[in-house]
Amino acid sequence: MSFMDRGAELVQSFARFLIRCYSQDLRSILLAEDVMLHYPLVVDFSELLESDPPLAHLLFSKPSGLLPLFDQAARLSQGVILDGSKELVGAAFPKDFVHVRINVCGSPLECQEASPRIGRLRVKHRGILLTVKGTVIRSGAVKMIEGEREYTCRRCKYRFKVQPELESGNAIRLPTSCPSKAAKTCDGTSFLLVENSILCHDYQEIKIQESVQVMGVGSIPRSIPIILMDDLVDIVKAGDDVIITGVLSAKWSSDLKDVRSDLDPVLLANHIRRTNELKSEMDTPDDMVKMFEQFWSDFRDKPLKGRNFILQGICPQVFGLFTVKLAVMLTLVGGVQHIGPSGTKVRGESHLLLVGDPGTGKSQFLKFAAKLSTRSVITTGLGSSSAGLTVTAVKDGGEWMLEAGALVLADGGLCCIDEFDSMREHDRATIHEAMEQQTISIAKAGLVTTLSTRTIVFGATNPKGQYDPMQPLSVNTTLSGPLLSRFDIVLVLLDTRNPEWDSVVSSHILSEKQEKEHGNDEDLAKIWSLPMLRRYIHYVKGRFKPVLTPESESIISNYYQLQRRSAVHNAARTTVRMLESLIRLAQAHARVMFRNEVTRLDAITAILCIESSMTSSAIVDNLGNALHSNFAPNPDEEYAKQEALILEKLRAVC
Repeated sequence: MSFMDRGAELVQSFARFLIRCYSQDLRSILLAEDVMLHYPLVVDFSELLESDPPLAHLLFSKPSGLLPLFDQAARLSQGVILDGSKELVGAAFPKDFVHVRINVCGSPLECQEASPRIGRLRVKHRGILLTVKGTVIRSGAVKMIEGEREYTCRRCKYRFKVQPELESGNAIRLPTSCPSKAAKTCDGTSFLLVENSILCHDYQEIKIQESVQVMGVGSIPRSIPIILMDDLVDIVKAGDDVIITGVLSAKWSSDLKDVRSDLDPVLLANHIRRTNELKSEMDTPDDMVKMFEQFWSDFRDKPLKGRNFILQGICPQVFGLFTVKLAVMLTLVGGVQHIGPSGTKVRGESHLLLVGDPGTGKSQFLKFAAKLSTRSVITTGLGSSSAGLTVTAVKDGGEWMLEAGALVLADGGLCCIDEFDSMREHDRATIHEAMEQQTISIAKAGLVTTLSTRTIVFGATNPKGQYDPMQPLSVNTTLSGPLLSRFDIVLVLLDTRNPEWDSVVSSHILSEKQEKEHGNDEDLAKIWSLPMLRRYIHYVKGRFKPVLTPESESIISNYYQLQRRSAVHNAARTTVRMLESLIRLAQAHARVMFRNEVTRLDAITAILCIESSMTSSAIVDNLGNALHSNFAPNPDEEYAKQEALILEKLRAVC
């Protein structure tokens, strides 16, 4: 018996499965009020595989023919449930538009053969149930498309339905002769369209691109168009991470003169799962959590020595630069988002900008920070796509679509921007909102929407000519004061002549080369590895939500008032934003120190980070060059001196 002849049997078999396992979901659909809506019925493939293995295997190998039968089974099972439940009579109505959506999460279909990378899709994958992962880079407008028509044979009055062909641009092709299966063959070739028989569907095209994190060095990320229909339209937007299950098909490219027409791959989506809330998920084993707890137990008496031990694992190939490594760590960990009574949000993510001479290691820190983040995008001010850093409207096939830029694609992660001062003009205008409000409002080509940019911005730029310490930062760079105020920490790395520092750095570089030649890796083994740092940052961000103690609140408040009254402060940065930056940095330091409350130590460390961002200090007499900052032999003793100095000045002024 052929597959088509078994249609009624397959419908009955799947209807029994739905009644047995998904009766509650069907009841919810029956009780819904709107009978014209399209309702999804999500079915777990693993559950179907356990209940009816032959049917599950048939679904995997022949999804195009089986999924319409599953929709029929969903409509049939509604009637069975309605007839068997007296309490539903009069209150529930069967729905004509119920679509079975197959969720492959946790099933064998998550294997590499059934879930290939977008760049590895081949002809052998056509026609089977596929799952692809990626990021939405374009989203088109929702349209209406013709789904089917009903015709009558003029000769024998036989009615039949005709579906459009996707490969030929959704064109309707009538059969050459009457498809009637009656005993007496009808050779009619003239057909009449049945009035009001045209069935239309909501239709949307999006494009997804494979994630850069799963690709090797030098690989080009590939993309594929996705067709969404009915209840799947308009549920994802540019920048969303998605897992899409569907059927790989193809359609002819547009027929242009003197251009060869090809079959372009396209995925007909059956099920979509947004993974934005799961994008930063990283499993931290219990034994590693115990190791973190034991680490801080060992450094209970000297906590700053333990903190510096962790910081030495950040970009270990760069000698010293303690201030920069501390700033990178605090930026990646971030603070806690605050939502006010009126619903206004104060971001928890911190932003960092490195301004320095060439050869000071800025790009090294950018690349290492991208490795530490579970989701990251590295770009340059001018090296971005046509979407730039934010978002733009592009015309694709006569239709305007939104194309996401680097900040939208890095939503929930880290966006590293080298040559930050070379941004496009339209990016400069919109990046203010993206960094502070963490959204991008778009009104282009009739597309009006708001996209999310909950991302950490880590920028690096060179000064404009020779850096002049007597001039403000906005003069030494091409960045405006309002844009600079969005950064929590701005560190200036000046390659000044310092014979002592040059001697130490040259000795470190030469000794590092000798250690590699002799295979001496004992010192490197003591440093926290990159995977351990990644897990530690993820764990402390998820576990700790630090709150300020009264003592830390008093210190931060007094310092803010001092900065407002001081005559040497940078007016562009000493605003309420600086107070918010202080709170974020103090919370981030508390997380790094494995604590759930912000103490005096965290508040003063945040003050020292802010002081390092200023061209002239109001409270610390000698900060020195951030490029020449090194790890102190006894950090706890060094901190005690700085704490006494800061508290004395705060008491004297406030």
